[in-house]
Amino acid sequence: MSTARRDMREVMRDEMIMRDRIVAILQEEAKTVPEVAEALGAPEHETVYWMMAMRRYGMVEEIGRPDIDGYFKYEFREQEEEGHE
Repeated sequence: MSTARRDMREVMRDEMIMRDRIVAILQEEAKTVPEVAEALGAPEHETVYWMMAMRRYGMVEEIGRPDIDGYFKYEFREQEEEGHE
């Protein structure tokens, strides 16, 4: 894994690809951002952007209290389909 920071536009372009991978990881069990980053093989600072975008749209939510390092565990939240009446 490179230590060089990528341009933020590049990170955000990867959001749709990483979203599916993050969902698969969180469907197994709730994890913190560093745990998800490790599972992805991605930097934590990029993983935070992807997960916070998912949180904003209600795809993931934090559960419980933060751990000793201040990280919440996040779980995947099933999306309810809107009915067409």
